[in-house]
Amino acid sequence: MQKTESLLVSVVIPAYNSARYIRRALDSVLAQTVPVRQILVIDDGSTDDTAQVVSEYGGRVEYIYQANAGAGAARNTGIQAATSEWIAFLDADDEWLPHRLESQAELLKKHSELVWVGGNFINCVCRTEQRAPSLDLRECEELLMGKEVVENYFQALFGGIDPCTDTILIRRNVLIEAGLFSTDLKRGNDYDMWWRIAYRHPRIGFVCDPLAVYHLDIENSIIHKHTDPTMHADLIRRHLHLAEQYSMTRLFQPVAEQFLRRWARAMLFDERASQIRRFIQPFRSVLPWSWRFRMYLLTICPALTRKGCRMISRIVRRFGLRKKLVRSPDY
Repeated sequence: MQKTESLLVSVVIPAYNSARYIRRALDSVLAQTVPVRQILVIDDGSTDDTAQVVSEYGGRVEYIYQANAGAGAARNTGIQAATSEWIAFLDADDEWLPHRLESQAELLKKHSELVWVGGNFINCVCRTEQRAPSLDLRECEELLMGKEVVENYFQALFGGIDPCTDTILIRRNVLIEAGLFSTDLKRGNDYDMWWRIAYRHPRIGFVCDPLAVYHLDIENSIIHKHTDPTMHADLIRRHLHLAEQYSMTRLFQPVAEQFLRRWARAMLFDERASQIRRFIQPFRSVLPWSWRFRMYLLTICPALTRKGCRMISRIVRRFGLRKKLVRSPDY
């Protein structure tokens, strides 16, 4: 059995023009109730003062600079430079809660056969002081049926158990086995990685207590920079193929449908509404015809649909009808 104090962890933090936020991220790692072995900041071609801010931490943080190549490439650089058996990820504009690693180490102590573990997190639109857990504690415990280990990641994901990258703790050799992060996916490369790992290692541990704070209102985040729906379509296409190779089509297809619906709904709110028909057309075997027909009707006049969706959204926000914050549907 593993002992909590013997869990050696390297933290990989990709950063791009993150000088305004990276202190918060680094301080949250240094404030962990169990120490980490190594903190790696991979500067992905920043043009601001990211390097200067990181230098203030001296030898406590290892700084690596690379030409801009995207978050996936930056994470790969960190994985390759890591010296620990376990890798934990944190985006430079997010933060960990103090017990993040201790909670996961305790879980691994009880389930030493696991090769990865995730956890709940808090969504934060901090400019408006809105904070809420991705899953309510009771909801999380009900979804897990009182357990700490999910037998199949895809079934759990479809049911709402969705650990964000900031909460993933995983063996370094498993990441290497999976082929590291894709560098041709500007968006969704984290899901791409977790799905590839789930084909080989479907069991995953999950901590219901929030472990991290995921900030939704960062202007230069990947979410705001890459909105081309073809990126999402490419991601689903490649995984429908991979799922078939691993005999997991039955498990992955409901996830594919769920994500395609989510992304299409998000497109209704902006200028991409006119692209929805082209976006969903290749997935006729995944999406039910009744839903595709509704999308067809809604996109007869995309500008009018967009105005209507935005009006409904304003009403929901104005009267507090939304029960909780959720991650952007474009995550």
